[in-house]
Amino acid sequence: MTADDASRVLTHHHAGETGCVLGGAPAAVDRLRSEQAGLRRVATLAAGRPVASAVFTAVTEEVRRLLGAAGARMLRYEPDGSATLVACSDAPGTRLPRVPRWTLEGDNVPSRVWRGGRPARMDGFTHASGRLAAFLRDNGVLSAVGAPIMVKGRLWGVMVAVSIADGPLPPDAELRLSGFTELAAAAIACANTNAELAASRTRIVAASDQARRRIERDLHDGIQQRLISIGLRLRRTVREDLPAGSHRARSRLSEVAGELEEAMTDLQETVRGIHPPILTQGGLEPAIRTLACRSPVPVELDVRVPERLPEITEVTAYYVVAEALANTAKHANATVAWVRAEIRAGHLRLSVRDDGIGGLDPRAGSGLIGLVDRVESTGGTIAISGPAGGGASLRVDLPLIPEQGR
Repeated sequence: MTADDASRVLTHHHAGETGCVLGGAPAAVDRLRSEQAGLRRVATLAAGRPVASAVFTAVTEEVRRLLGAAGARMLRYEPDGSATLVACSDAPGTRLPRVPRWTLEGDNVPSRVWRGGRPARMDGFTHASGRLAAFLRDNGVLSAVGAPIMVKGRLWGVMVAVSIADGPLPPDAELRLSGFTELAAAAIACANTNAELAASRTRIVAASDQARRRIERDLHDGIQQRLISIGLRLRRTVREDLPAGSHRARSRLSEVAGELEEAMTDLQETVRGIHPPILTQGGLEPAIRTLACRSPVPVELDVRVPERLPEITEVTAYYVVAEALANTAKHANATVAWVRAEIRAGHLRLSVRDDGIGGLDPRAGSGLIGLVDRVESTGGTIAISGPAGGGASLRVDLPLIPEQGR
């Protein structure tokens, strides 16, 4: 959710409420101020783009506090006709049981909202039916209100507040819930959009890797093998078929054979850059050692990755190290680089640093920007720093079960 999204929700709710209290009692004005302060707190949190669960918890706590409720619950409706507990808040000294999932049979506030898509209230549960109604009676609940959470025009869930000992909830409780359910809906829509973007980025990176592997196979099995065959035939011709005394022709053909070998070496380097065969065949540890051996800057290694990792993790880690060492060689004026990799707590922890001149700007090069996209597409994190004169440092944390969109 952007700050503008949160502001629109807040302004809309404020405009609707202000007309109700202008010229009203001071208590009503104080209540509105308190409510607006709560909305601002949630809106500020949501604008900072936290994980959605933090927004849900904040919304639920503000609803419970501002309505003076004993408890508040945010529930998500499921396709099978049940409701899942997403967030909850209980007043100090009150501890309502937290049931993770409810079926929506019977007559109760969540089922009324689910069936009608409108706010609902029940002040008493003597004649209410269903497991949820029985649960509320058993826990001394006197009153419950609920407001729907609508996301892009679809009923997503419900916000419910309940009272126990202090009589029914305020008569306008359903209306007062609406501003908070709108903020929750905006946070949900934002989270869904971010998840879709992350999944799309993951698919793009995966498709790119598949294309790299296909090109590498085609070059290795096609052009590369053909050039090797041509080179062998050319040298055989020079050695066996030229008549004695053809010194000039022999010299010229030998030069051509040498140039062909150099082209082959260039092609092999290109193939390794597209998708290194050693990574596919041997895994991450030997692939990183090969990168270190090729680096013009000496590299000290501390790589402890004894087993094969998920393919996307290995490929991502390989290109992180390759790009970091390439930057060190081109720009750092360094005398040594350090590469460390280890498995810890279900993650691959990777770091690359050097003792060069620093001044690294993550925004300056497409290579580093590409690394950020690649790392984040797996659900990983990347931190790049390079203060002037302080060397460059790159730290990456990759989950061993990569997320397909968060």
